[in-house]
Amino acid sequence: MKRPDQPQSATSLPRAPRDDASARSRRYLIMMAIRMVCFLLMVLITPYGWQTWLFGIAAIVLPYIAVVNANNSEDLGNGAQNPERALPAAAATPKPVPTDSTVIRIEEGKPHGQPESGSDSS
Repeated sequence: MKRPDQPQSATSLPRAPRDDASARSRRYLIMMAIRMVCFLLMVLITPYGWQTWLFGIAAIVLPYIAVVNANNSEDLGNGAQNPERALPAAAATPKPVPTDSTVIRIEEGKPHGQPESGSDSS
């Protein structure tokens, strides 16, 4: 069995789901705040010109980007771990076979007092 070059580290574990969800929520709320600022600037800046269009497009596109970014989890890129890093299993020792083997036989039969299944009396 090959030995790994580096031992597996506990720091290579993905972020805890609670921490990942809170970071994604924070990113979403920041992008929505930027969207509200863009919307307000679109309405308040006069005279209307190319800036108005830029803020309007940003206010329309930012929700889509925020939702896609919030749904993107960071632990998806870790990939599968190498199974060779696990500790090797101990060799299995065979159990001793008993020399005096007693065989117990169980046979199924019909219950007492039941008619045979082939006889149908009407």
